[in-house]
Order: sequence, then C-alpha cells, then structure tokens
Amino acid sequence: MSIKKIISKQYQDKVNTAATKLRKVGTPLEGWLRTARKALGMSGAQLARRLGVTRAHVNNTEKGELNGSVTIKTLQKMAEAMGCRLVYAIIPEREVEKLLAARAKKKAMKMVEEVNKHMALEKQALSEKQVAFEIERLQREMLKNPPANFWNDED
Repeated sequence: MSIKKIISKQYQDKVNTAATKLRKVGTPLEGWLRTARKALGMSGAQLARRLGVTRAHVNNTEKGELNGSVTIKTLQKMAEAMGCRLVYAIIPEREVEKLLAARAKKKAMKMVEEVNKHMALEKQALSEKQVAFEIERLQREMLKNPPANFWNDED
C-alpha cells in the first residue's frame, strides 16, 4: 500500500470515528450557546459583562448561531467566556467508504452508459450482464485510483 493510500485511510478512519461518536448529537433547538449558558445558570447580561459587550450583542449572537451567520471565532470567544471550549466537526451522513463507493458507481454508470449508447448505434450494445460487470469493474478501478475528476460534477 502506498504512503498516499495509508494517509488517505488514516483520514477516513478519523472522520468515520468522529461520525460514529457524533452522528446522534444534534444541535439543540435554542442552539449550543444559549443551551450551554442556561445549563450554567448564566444570564445573557452576565455573559455580556464577561465578554465586554451588550446583552443585545449576546442575544444577536445566539440568534446568529441558529441562522448560520455567526463565525467560529465568535463561538469560540463566547464558549471560553462561559468556561467551555468550542468543538466542531464535519461528519459524513454515512461512512466515508460508502460515500466514495457511491460516487465511483455513479461515475462508472455514466461512463458505461455513454459508451453503451455509442455502441448501440453500431448495433454492438452490451448486455445487462456486461453493463453490470463493467460498472463494477470501473467502480473498483476508481476506488483504487481515483481520477482527477472524481468529484467534478460536470464530468
């Protein structure tokens, strides 16, 4: 196994491990900032004083978390002011390997479909069994050595 493959596998394992641990953790309805603040029994005014900002600023930031307009830096500052730390992760909806396999299959299907279309014009279309075999073969090949355009949608 090449160094590149080993490193890729390590990244996949790291993301899959995080996903397994975090998949069931959802954002509270009020957002993490307000939920943590309330869990600590801290008022918005108290948090505002700790941050050196207004109560309105704290309220707007808590709302901003919910609509996605707050920055990571701001989340981090507010967490620290509450004696907490910010932890964030980007996790896939399913295992990385399954995402890669699905992408490879989609690309393989498109490639085989295009080739088979041209072959059909020449009365040389592949059978369903041959099509399925070629899709699986191309999928395995792409998973082994992903092409440069693997994540390009227009290809």
